[in-house]
Amino acid sequence: MSVLGVRAVQKEKTRRALVDAAFNQLTAEKSFSNLSLREVAREAGIAPTSFYRHFKDMDELGLAMVDESGLILRQLMRQARKRLENGGSVVVISVETFFEFIESRPNMFRLLLRESSGTSQAFRTAAYREIQHFVAELAEYIQWKNPGISSELAYVQSEGLVTLVFTAGSRVLDMNIQERKVLKDRVVMQLRMLARGAVDYALSQKDKE
Repeated sequence: MSVLGVRAVQKEKTRRALVDAAFNQLTAEKSFSNLSLREVAREAGIAPTSFYRHFKDMDELGLAMVDESGLILRQLMRQARKRLENGGSVVVISVETFFEFIESRPNMFRLLLRESSGTSQAFRTAAYREIQHFVAELAEYIQWKNPGISSELAYVQSEGLVTLVFTAGSRVLDMNIQERKVLKDRVVMQLRMLARGAVDYALSQKDKE
């Protein structure tokens, strides 16, 4: 590998270390706005002044974290759809996958949840964009599974599903295993009711035509 290649690899490793360090420092009590550039750099193993070789400022680091969180969530849901090819409930597998994301990557979920309603407009826009990507992909899947539903209705249903699971997810972070199971079962019931209502609504609209 050339010298330039080695430097590029090292730069990417350091950038990765900064992102990981920032995620590691998020807690239930500590949001991104409370993170210190100096503390993030120290955990990443670099001098604070070296931070600027990788990110313009902390906001740019935060936006990269939001993008990554949304991407990983969508990747997990795509994997869930592949699992559905072997059979199983769409609602159950989707909810289980979402809960797995929260449990295995709580700080990524905290970031999406907090920044979607945070004080920074740039962060709110980025978090909203990632959530809308998720909604759009889910809407496509809903319409594929239910051809009788219009794209507009599939999107409305998808928004409802995502709102429910994100609201439930905010409570999961503070629950024990048994409480999470109870909540998961309740969310599955709510999503099934919403899905059934969407089908009935679509049929009623056809009857009016």
